[in-house]
Amino acid sequence: MENKSIILCGVGGQGAILTAKILVNGLIRAGYDVKMSEVHGMSQRGGSVSTQVHFGEKVNSPVIGKGAADILVAFEKMEAVRYADFLKPDGIAIINDFSMESSTTAAGLAEYPEGCLEAMQASFKCFALKAGEIAEKLGSTKCMNVVLFGAMSKYLGMDDIDWVEVIKETVPPKFVELNLAAYEAGRDAE
Repeated sequence: MENKSIILCGVGGQGAILTAKILVNGLIRAGYDVKMSEVHGMSQRGGSVSTQVHFGEKVNSPVIGKGAADILVAFEKMEAVRYADFLKPDGIAIINDFSMESSTTAAGLAEYPEGCLEAMQASFKCFALKAGEIAEKLGSTKCMNVVLFGAMSKYLGMDDIDWVEVIKETVPPKFVELNLAAYEAGRDAE
Protein backbone atom coordinates (compact mmCIF):
# COMPACT_ATOMS: atom_id res chain seq x y z
CA MET A 1 0.00 0.00 0.00
CA GLU A 2 1.13 3.48 -0.86
CA ASN A 3 1.58 5.74 2.18
CA LYS A 4 -1.35 8.02 2.94
CA SER A 5 -1.60 11.31 4.82
CA ILE A 6 -4.44 13.00 6.66
CA ILE A 7 -4.58 16.44 8.25
CA LEU A 8 -7.16 17.21 10.93
CA CYS A 9 -7.48 20.90 11.70
CA GLY A 10 -9.70 23.04 13.84
CA VAL A 11 -9.86 25.36 16.77
CA GLY A 12 -8.90 24.43 20.31
CA GLY A 13 -11.64 22.55 22.12
CA GLN A 14 -13.26 21.04 19.00
CA GLY A 15 -11.82 17.56 19.56
CA ALA A 16 -9.26 17.30 16.76
CA ILE A 17 -6.76 15.52 19.01
CA LEU A 18 -9.27 12.89 20.19
CA THR A 19 -10.32 12.33 16.59
CA ALA A 20 -6.68 11.79 15.60
CA LYS A 21 -6.28 9.27 18.43
CA ILE A 22 -9.30 7.30 17.18
CA LEU A 23 -7.81 7.31 13.68
CA VAL A 24 -4.32 6.30 14.84
CA ASN A 25 -5.62 3.53 17.14
CA GLY A 26 -7.60 2.02 14.26
CA LEU A 27 -4.70 2.20 11.84
CA ILE A 28 -2.32 0.59 14.34
CA ARG A 29 -4.84 -2.22 14.98
CA ALA A 30 -4.93 -2.80 11.21
CA GLY A 31 -1.15 -3.25 11.17
CA TYR A 32 -0.04 0.01 9.58
CA ASP A 33 3.08 1.90 10.51
CA VAL A 34 1.65 5.20 11.79
CA LYS A 35 3.24 8.49 12.71
CA MET A 36 1.32 11.43 14.19
CA SER A 37 2.27 14.98 15.01
CA GLU A 38 0.24 17.60 16.85
CA VAL A 39 0.45 21.36 16.77
CA HIS A 40 -1.57 22.87 19.60
CA GLY A 41 -0.72 26.53 19.09
CA MET A 42 -2.98 28.62 21.30
CA SER A 43 -5.49 25.78 21.45
CA GLN A 44 -6.58 26.48 25.01
CA ARG A 45 -7.46 30.01 23.95
CA GLY A 46 -9.42 29.05 20.84
CA GLY A 47 -6.42 29.09 18.52
CA SER A 48 -5.63 26.86 15.60
CA VAL A 49 -4.96 23.15 16.20
CA SER A 50 -3.74 20.65 13.63
CA THR A 51 -2.78 17.02 13.64
CA GLN A 52 -0.97 15.23 10.86
CA VAL A 53 -1.33 11.47 10.50
CA HIS A 54 0.91 9.64 8.04
CA PHE A 55 0.51 5.88 7.60
CA GLY A 56 1.45 2.96 5.35
CA GLU A 57 3.78 -0.03 5.30
CA LYS A 58 6.78 2.04 6.44
CA VAL A 59 6.55 5.69 7.43
CA ASN A 60 9.65 7.67 8.34
CA SER A 61 8.11 10.95 9.46
CA PRO A 62 4.78 12.30 10.70
CA VAL A 63 5.34 15.55 8.83
CA ILE A 64 3.19 16.10 5.77
CA GLY A 65 4.56 18.56 3.25
CA LYS A 66 2.57 21.08 1.27
CA GLY A 67 0.52 19.47 -1.46
CA ALA A 68 0.93 15.99 0.05
CA ALA A 69 -2.17 15.25 2.17
CA ASP A 70 -4.73 12.84 0.75
CA ILE A 71 -7.49 13.99 3.10
CA LEU A 72 -8.07 17.23 4.99
CA VAL A 73 -10.68 17.22 7.74
CA ALA A 74 -11.54 20.76 8.82
CA PHE A 75 -13.57 21.25 11.99
CA GLU A 76 -14.18 24.89 11.01
CA LYS A 77 -14.43 26.59 7.57
CA MET A 78 -11.63 29.11 7.95
CA GLU A 79 -9.27 26.36 9.15
CA ALA A 80 -9.96 24.51 5.88
CA VAL A 81 -8.63 27.49 3.95
CA ARG A 82 -5.70 27.92 6.37
CA TYR A 83 -4.52 24.34 5.70
CA ALA A 84 -5.62 24.01 2.05
CA ASP A 85 -2.09 24.24 0.69
CA PHE A 86 -1.26 20.91 2.39
CA LEU A 87 -3.93 19.06 0.37
CA LYS A 88 -3.01 17.23 -2.86
CA PRO A 89 -4.69 18.69 -5.95
CA ASP A 90 -6.73 15.47 -6.18
CA GLY A 91 -7.19 15.21 -2.41
CA ILE A 92 -10.49 15.29 -0.55
CA ALA A 93 -11.57 17.92 1.96
CA ILE A 94 -14.21 17.06 4.55
CA ILE A 95 -15.35 20.41 5.94
CA ASN A 96 -17.61 21.28 8.84
CA ASP A 97 -19.86 24.05 7.54
CA PHE A 98 -19.31 25.97 10.76
CA SER A 99 -17.80 29.35 11.65
CA MET A 100 -16.02 30.06 14.91
CA GLU A 101 -14.94 33.56 15.81
CA SER A 102 -11.27 33.98 16.54
CA SER A 103 -10.12 36.39 19.22
CA THR A 104 -9.24 38.85 16.44
CA THR A 105 -12.70 38.78 14.86
CA ALA A 106 -14.44 38.74 18.25
CA ALA A 107 -12.53 41.87 19.25
CA GLY A 108 -13.60 43.60 16.03
CA LEU A 109 -10.03 43.86 14.73
CA ALA A 110 -10.86 41.82 11.62
CA GLU A 111 -13.90 40.39 9.91
CA TYR A 112 -14.52 36.68 9.50
CA PRO A 113 -13.71 35.96 5.86
CA GLU A 114 -16.70 35.16 3.67
CA GLY A 115 -16.60 32.48 1.00
CA CYS A 116 -14.30 29.97 2.74
CA LEU A 117 -16.36 26.96 1.72
CA GLU A 118 -16.84 28.22 -1.83
CA ALA A 119 -13.08 28.82 -2.20
CA MET A 120 -12.35 25.25 -1.14
CA GLN A 121 -15.04 23.84 -3.46
CA ALA A 122 -13.54 25.77 -6.39
CA SER A 123 -10.15 24.12 -5.87
CA PHE A 124 -10.76 20.67 -4.36
CA LYS A 125 -13.18 17.80 -4.13
CA CYS A 126 -15.11 18.73 -0.98
CA PHE A 127 -17.70 17.15 1.23
CA ALA A 128 -19.31 19.75 3.48
CA LEU A 129 -21.64 18.93 6.33
CA LYS A 130 -23.14 20.72 9.29
CA ALA A 131 -21.54 18.45 11.89
CA GLY A 132 -22.51 20.76 14.76
CA GLU A 133 -26.20 20.58 13.88
CA ILE A 134 -26.00 16.79 13.50
CA ALA A 135 -24.27 16.51 16.88
CA GLU A 136 -26.81 18.82 18.52
CA LYS A 137 -29.64 16.55 17.32
CA LEU A 138 -27.82 13.65 19.00
CA GLY A 139 -27.80 15.56 22.28
CA SER A 140 -24.38 17.22 22.47
CA THR A 141 -22.32 19.40 20.17
CA LYS A 142 -19.23 17.91 21.84
CA CYS A 143 -19.49 14.86 19.54
CA MET A 144 -19.20 17.02 16.40
CA ASN A 145 -15.64 15.72 15.97
CA VAL A 146 -16.79 12.09 15.74
CA VAL A 147 -19.51 13.08 13.25
CA LEU A 148 -16.67 14.43 11.09
CA PHE A 149 -14.66 11.27 11.72
CA GLY A 150 -17.60 9.16 10.52
CA ALA A 151 -17.85 11.25 7.34
CA MET A 152 -14.08 10.94 6.79
CA SER A 153 -14.16 7.17 7.28
CA LYS A 154 -16.26 6.83 4.10
CA TYR A 155 -13.46 8.41 2.07
CA LEU A 156 -10.67 6.56 3.84
CA GLY A 157 -11.68 3.30 2.17
CA MET A 158 -10.78 1.12 5.15
CA ASP A 159 -14.03 -0.59 5.98
CA ASP A 160 -12.07 -3.62 7.19
CA ILE A 161 -11.20 -1.66 10.35
CA ASP A 162 -13.80 -2.05 13.08
CA TRP A 163 -14.15 1.64 13.87
CA VAL A 164 -16.96 0.94 16.33
CA GLU A 165 -14.58 -1.13 18.49
CA VAL A 166 -11.86 1.49 18.14
CA ILE A 167 -14.22 4.23 19.31
CA LYS A 168 -15.33 2.08 22.25
CA GLU A 169 -11.68 1.63 23.27
CA THR A 170 -10.65 5.26 22.74
CA VAL A 171 -13.37 7.52 24.14
CA PRO A 172 -14.22 7.69 27.85
CA PRO A 173 -16.79 4.99 28.76
CA LYS A 174 -19.55 7.43 29.68
CA PHE A 175 -19.42 8.94 26.16
CA VAL A 176 -19.25 5.72 24.13
CA GLU A 177 -22.92 5.55 23.10
CA LEU A 178 -23.05 9.22 22.10
CA ASN A 179 -19.88 8.88 20.04
CA LEU A 180 -21.07 5.69 18.34
CA ALA A 181 -24.26 7.51 17.32
CA ALA A 182 -22.13 10.43 16.09
CA TYR A 183 -19.93 8.09 14.03
CA GLU A 184 -22.97 6.49 12.36
CA ALA A 185 -24.56 9.91 11.73
CA GLY A 186 -21.34 11.08 10.05
CA ARG A 187 -21.23 7.98 7.85
CA ASP A 188 -24.87 8.56 6.88
CA ALA A 189 -24.44 12.29 6.14
CA GLU A 190 -25.05 13.23 2.52
